[in-house]
Amino acid sequence: MRTYVFPIAVLWVASVASAAQAQQAGVPAQLALDEAWRLARANNPTLAAERQIVEMAQADRLGAALRPNPAITVESEGYPLFEAPRPAFWNGQEFTLRFDQEIELAGRRRLRTESAEAGVVVARAAVADAERRLRLEVQRAYFEAVLAKANRDAARAALDEITRVIELSRARVRQGETSGAELRRLEVERLRFVDDAFNDELAYQNARSALLALMGATDLAQLFDVVEPLAAPEDLRQRFDVAAASALPAAVPAPLQTEALTNRADLVAARGDVERLNTETRLQRALRTPNVTVGGGYRRDLGTNAVVFGVTVPLPLFNRNQGGVTRAEAERRRAQALAQATEIEVRLDVQRAANAVAINRARVAYIEGEYLANARQSRDIVLASYRLGAADLIDFLDAQRAFRDVQRTYNRALFEERLSLFALEAAVGGSNVPGRVPQNQE
Repeated sequence: MRTYVFPIAVLWVASVASAAQAQQAGVPAQLALDEAWRLARANNPTLAAERQIVEMAQADRLGAALRPNPAITVESEGYPLFEAPRPAFWNGQEFTLRFDQEIELAGRRRLRTESAEAGVVVARAAVADAERRLRLEVQRAYFEAVLAKANRDAARAALDEITRVIELSRARVRQGETSGAELRRLEVERLRFVDDAFNDELAYQNARSALLALMGATDLAQLFDVVEPLAAPEDLRQRFDVAAASALPAAVPAPLQTEALTNRADLVAARGDVERLNTETRLQRALRTPNVTVGGGYRRDLGTNAVVFGVTVPLPLFNRNQGGVTRAEAERRRAQALAQATEIEVRLDVQRAANAVAINRARVAYIEGEYLANARQSRDIVLASYRLGAADLIDFLDAQRAFRDVQRTYNRALFEERLSLFALEAAVGGSNVPGRVPQNQE
């Protein structure tokens, strides 16, 4: 009996969650999906780096709104420093104190500020898109852990069942009701179930470590349990009620398409970049008009006081910023083309995600209706018959394997349905989803 108990004990000990360790690290011992997303949004270093883009854009906006600095000029001319006798310093030279200010024309400062404001909008949209993509990664990592846990629990249940059957066979062998060959066959077959349990435990631990990495944890060996069910909740299914007709692509509801084209952060960023470059093009055209520098000051010329006025106007004879205007117009056209490409990509993402939701929903329903209950009932009937001696070993092993395979296939189908729902949520921008963690608004 010790031989059979040891692998099970190892698996249970390896998966025991240490609540004190998890809570000290800021990760609850029972981790829900919303809490995992909150920790990832607060601590993920990649997202933190993306947020600095907004700070950079705000710094550009601050600089764009500033006026040119004035200039002060102090000049001393004509003092006979090397002649003797030297005259008095103050009355023996031309001394000038001048103040000059450059005046920007053609609305340069306003256009510069508008372009920088549009850059802030683009930066915020880029951060929102990074959050959207990170949320999808967290959801995938979390439910990979849920799937691994479900498979591990199923493997443990099968391992417990075959262990009990082995004990029954050992009792039969002692009583002379069956041969030792059947018992040895069971013991060999049991290795497959033990191997499945170890592999699923490894998958669960690796999935938790991947989730911890997304949450910005430094200790990737923290122990916690995921608590969300593998099956998608009904409110999420109703939110994305996508219907498919036969083999045709899924019909995407018009509100989802509208929401995607309105709220998708990467599309908002692409359109914002077009607006920014429209303003930048106007700014480059404004740069063809030169600035004017006006100034004035005080001059003392050999004891005579005077007032100085001056205006400096560059003559745009050769350089009228032709290169800057041409480049800005090309960048604007490029941004327009990229925005169109992004819109097509958004539509494609929504359609692909809708197709996946429809197919995976049909797959789950098919397995539930056609195989899952039948496989469980067949396993139970054969097991009861085997215990009564009415079924042989081959029938029991076949039924057990069939049920295990169907259960793992069903778990995978539930996982794929969940991910397709999350992918559709991300494709439409991720707003107004039940249970969604709200984003900070600046």
